[in-house]
Amino acid sequence: MKKQYTTEQKTQIVMEMLKEEKTITQISSEHGIHSSQLYKWKTLAVEKFHTLFENDNKTEKAHQVEQERKLNELNSEIGRLSTQLAWLKNNSGIDYV
Repeated sequence: MKKQYTTEQKTQIVMEMLKEEKTITQISSEHGIHSSQLYKWKTLAVEKFHTLFENDNKTEKAHQVEQERKLNELNSEIGRLSTQLAWLKNNSGIDYV
């Protein structure tokens, strides 16, 4: 049966490799993973590393756009409610200060 590794486990193992405190052979034997698989994981991590910060920027931009949309909706609601309040004050005959 083939052993499956979670994303967190793979990340931890690749981090060990990047620290270079142990040899690939040591890491391979500790985790029971062939060294060629470890090199594949490391290569993939290095190739995809630049996307780490791109995703943060996209998420941040999407969050900012959503906040602006909500702000515009709230400002519209305030305007609508202010107009309704003014109309009610004018037509109720009650004098507010």
